[in-house]
Amino acid sequence: MSVASDLLAALGARGWSLAVAESLTGGLVCAALVDVPGASSVLRGAVVAYATDLKGTLLDVDRALLDARGAVDPDVAVAMAHGVRARLGADVGLATTGVAGPDPQDGQPPGTVHVAVCTPDGTTVRSLLLAGRRGEVRTRSVDAVLTLAVETLRADRGESPASAR
Repeated sequence: MSVASDLLAALGARGWSLAVAESLTGGLVCAALVDVPGASSVLRGAVVAYATDLKGTLLDVDRALLDARGAVDPDVAVAMAHGVRARLGADVGLATTGVAGPDPQDGQPPGTVHVAVCTPDGTTVRSLLLAGRRGEVRTRSVDAVLTLAVETLRADRGESPASAR
């Protein structure tokens, strides 16, 4: 099973729905999820907020936070996850933000990525510095947010990461 399948199964077992907020991944997280048959029973939708201002208007990320730190920030990832969860009426929100490259953004080097997961039990964020070209950074960001979501759901249930596969 893929990580996307694992995530959808874990959410389905709880009766929880999912929403996704994406920036640097540009829809790849949602695409990975909808590749799984039956995803529609869990996935409510996704927002691709590539431009910084859309993170504020579509996902309710605080404009002062965006102005002070830019879009490539762990607190922005958390706010995006909260925002998409609220906007799309889901139990769980995922978010990706970062710099795929090749150029720096907001003073951050290519490969800087922040992923977040917001559940009814709390929020988790992970910051990464990923090596590779633009496409590799984007693909690894998808894997990172899906893996973080699965780990978060397992931790919420008291399961060890190794017990799942």
